[in-house]
Amino acid sequence: MNFCILGAGAWGTAMAVHLARNGQTTTLVPRRYEQALDLASERENKLYLPGIELEQEIQISCETMPAIMEAEVVLIACPVAGLHAIANSINEAVPSAWRAHTFLTLCKGWEANSSLPPPSFMKRHLKDHHIGVLSGPNNAMEVAEGKPAAIVLATDKNSSAISIQKAISDEKLRVYTSNDVTGVSLGGALKNIYAIGAGICVGLGLGDNATAAFLTRALHEMVKIGTKLGGNVESFYGLSGFGDLIATSTGNWSRNRTFGVEIGKGNAVEQLLLDRRTVVEGFNATETFHQICKQKKIETPILDETFGILHEGKSHSNALHKLMTRNLRNES
Repeated sequence: MNFCILGAGAWGTAMAVHLARNGQTTTLVPRRYEQALDLASERENKLYLPGIELEQEIQISCETMPAIMEAEVVLIACPVAGLHAIANSINEAVPSAWRAHTFLTLCKGWEANSSLPPPSFMKRHLKDHHIGVLSGPNNAMEVAEGKPAAIVLATDKNSSAISIQKAISDEKLRVYTSNDVTGVSLGGALKNIYAIGAGICVGLGLGDNATAAFLTRALHEMVKIGTKLGGNVESFYGLSGFGDLIATSTGNWSRNRTFGVEIGKGNAVEQLLLDRRTVVEGFNATETFHQICKQKKIETPILDETFGILHEGKSHSNALHKLMTRNLRNES
């Protein structure tokens, strides 16, 4: 199967490495011309995935359109903030000339301006094509190194989903299918928020008991938000929900967790954002979902306190006190 990957960050590059290793025709399209030249000459993504060789089977393209027009499946591996530019670049091609019939988003977040998950946002621009999402508890470096992992492919009534599942799957990466595009997208977006919170717990030195309690109640809150917004409850207890929450909240590689740890240690949010080269999707997602839940009157105490710390300058101690002194209730 012919795959085109738009975006050469850590995850896009890791998927290119995996697909090429799995015998699939693979073209990686960086968003910046200079990066494309570097990858083509160095055969290594030193900025985002250092130490991993890009085999010659991986084609590096400087142009989006030729790669898309040859592909059967396009993986969109840019940050959520880059979706609008990606959608515009795709629409520059004549639709009838496209061979691609499935576009899968790999980014985990929420498009703030439209208040839509990435697949729904892309569907607005690509009405005549199948849109889906590929999401799960996956560290890019581990996938590139060939360590065992599992992921969910969610599509809406796509007859080619099984073919795509088989093309991506091997003994190192197991792909499960789902038709809950909304739920799988929500799991990937929401877990970033709670991973920041888990990191804050670590940075504050609250201990394992507190972190375990936090993650348990965070999952409860994810299910509440996700089902209210149209996701299936099963998705939040699966790989794209619970699985991704655990991986992102406990892995030292996690940008969102690391961001939270530094906040817990007393570092200023604004300075941390300025110092980062990579995107912390959970920061913007916190504001987006805080607004959505407020509008829909969904009770989200953990999200509210995380929003207070990140966007209103609320102190850690006040947020913790608020959570720990809420009215006592049944666990459900």
